[in-house]
Amino acid sequence: MQSTGHERIIILDFGSQYTQLIARRVREAGVYCEILPFSVSTEEIQSRKPRGLIFSGGPSSVYDDAAPRPNPDLLESADCPVLGICYGLQLIAHGLGGEVQPSNSREYGYARLKVVDATSRLFAGLPKEMDVWMSHGDRVTTLPEGFRMTAETTDAVNAFENPARGIYGLQFHPEVAHTPLGAQILRNFLFNICGCKGDWTPAAAIAEQIERIKERLGENGQAVCGLSGGVDSSVAAALVHRAVGGRQTCLFINNGLLREDEFESTLALLKQKLELNIQGIDASQRFLDALKDIVDPETKRKRIGALFIEVFEEEANRIGGVGFLVQGTLYPDVIESVSVRGPSATIKSHHNVGGLPEKMNLKLIEPLRELFKDEVRLIGKELGVPNEILERHPFPGPGLAVRILGDVTEERLRILRAADRILDEELRRAGLYGFVWQAFAVLLPISTVGVMGDERTYERVIAIRAVTSVDGMTADWARLPHDLLARISTRVVSEVKGVNRVVYDISSKPPSTIEWE
Repeated sequence: MQSTGHERIIILDFGSQYTQLIARRVREAGVYCEILPFSVSTEEIQSRKPRGLIFSGGPSSVYDDAAPRPNPDLLESADCPVLGICYGLQLIAHGLGGEVQPSNSREYGYARLKVVDATSRLFAGLPKEMDVWMSHGDRVTTLPEGFRMTAETTDAVNAFENPARGIYGLQFHPEVAHTPLGAQILRNFLFNICGCKGDWTPAAAIAEQIERIKERLGENGQAVCGLSGGVDSSVAAALVHRAVGGRQTCLFINNGLLREDEFESTLALLKQKLELNIQGIDASQRFLDALKDIVDPETKRKRIGALFIEVFEEEANRIGGVGFLVQGTLYPDVIESVSVRGPSATIKSHHNVGGLPEKMNLKLIEPLRELFKDEVRLIGKELGVPNEILERHPFPGPGLAVRILGDVTEERLRILRAADRILDEELRRAGLYGFVWQAFAVLLPISTVGVMGDERTYERVIAIRAVTSVDGMTADWARLPHDLLARISTRVVSEVKGVNRVVYDISSKPPSTIEWE
């Protein structure tokens, strides 16, 4: 999604795990932004007429030969302010004649920042000292000519600037929650320095996207929408429906990998709550046949993605005249699936991004492709999508196939569905369903020794995963009450035949992903 009618900020990605958080903070301030690869041409950047540029952090050292660098003329020819964060600061210092060297000790975690230049507009309205979050192994030892230090930690340069050239740098990460006043620092850059007005909201994107959809489909074009009943696909379907009405047919496919009774209950909910043309299709056996003896998670995702497209195209041919496929692809899906925005590593293929076949007859319409999950929920409310859908936990496109580690069989699906139902019931009963971003069960490919009654058992292990998050890009494991975990464990072991052990996942993202596969 390109919001061409609004002011914008360009973020150049140098590989930081926090790049997407920078984008979130900028958008939260009401300014539209885009993430582009560090290697994008100066001409491409200028064509977008940004109000400002932000260089992200990154894992490299600027003095390494293979370190990612922008085009050499960018700083000289940029006609807008530039802010470098962490690696971005070091890149500016190194590129303009300063000196960057390895630190005696890697600075990671909390640090106390002292503002030493009260005239800096970047720190306007902020206290002279504040907590900030560090994550770097190098430091600036000599400033470029014409620059002045504006903040420090333990006698090290932690912020510098050259207001005459409109170039600013921060060694710490203002975008993370661990820098409590970081959002205000970014707002100072956006409004005090770049002169932004904050004219973008997710709601404003609705009208723009509707016009693009109308233009794309023309007066007679028809589309099918891959509807799963989740937040993303439901909001995408509602948005396209607002644009072209009955020229969209929504297809809710039972791939045999849904939760217990989900196909029937979700289909009924969608038909009742949304004024959409919805058709339910049972293709469960085809998907299970395609997954037989498949263990590798990436192969699972790609086979499921290819089969989804196959079913969509079959239905499109049956309907006749359909040339487009609507999908609820979100920005995190794109970022985690394909490293197209910069040097950030590919994490996994999503079935509606990296899992698509190379050739398909239908053209994609992805109206939510540049949005985060919380932005999509706001748009959904504007479009009248009911809370029963908007408040649902995210569910992966490949379904339970990526929550069964190993071969997917009917018996393993039975076990996982039963455990997942118990987890859902207990979370709702405890009033904590809305507290967590996502909660689910995972069936592990191991068996352990147990005792039931007076007999020895050797049965399966269920892992419970529950996380808190805002957009899924980062997540922390949920501190569920021990008595709740005890009830879940007792019920799973007692009621689900074939399970004798339950474990709780206490890993955060990063370094772990939310899903296990």
